[in-house]
Amino acid sequence: MMGYTRRQFAVAGVLTLGTTSLLLPGSRSMAESSDEASVAEAGEALRMAMVNPNRARLDDLPADQLSYGHSSGVIQTKAQFIDVIVSQETIYKSITLSESTTMIVGDNAIVRHVFSTDFESGGKPGSSRIGALQVWQKQANRWKLLARQGFKI
Repeated sequence: MMGYTRRQFAVAGVLTLGTTSLLLPGSRSMAESSDEASVAEAGEALRMAMVNPNRARLDDLPADQLSYGHSSGVIQTKAQFIDVIVSQETIYKSITLSESTTMIVGDNAIVRHVFSTDFESGGKPGSSRIGALQVWQKQANRWKLLARQGFKI
């Protein structure tokens, strides 16, 4: 019979527990990873709906209680946010989201990123590069944007 050291048993135990938790369908790390991917998909769908205005998509992605804060201090409700885009009061020519981080906390996701855009507002072209904090909430198994706040960086 081959002898094993305590260290070998400890390493084997850690590897067994670590591997088992990765294989379990309900494991926390897999669920968080899946949720992070779902939040990223919802964020991308919102970005696309803002660049290519679509009232139905814009209405579907945010929560009814949306509080959308701009870096200028303007705060919009869901209806105001959608109307400004659909009416083309503001036209987003391009939106790039970079340096994104996501933290899942229960049924909420906290997303931070750099929001870079070329736009036209009131007939005048402009561009901006700001930081943004988004709070997404899982409602009926779908991620909805609950709050967003832009800030100067």
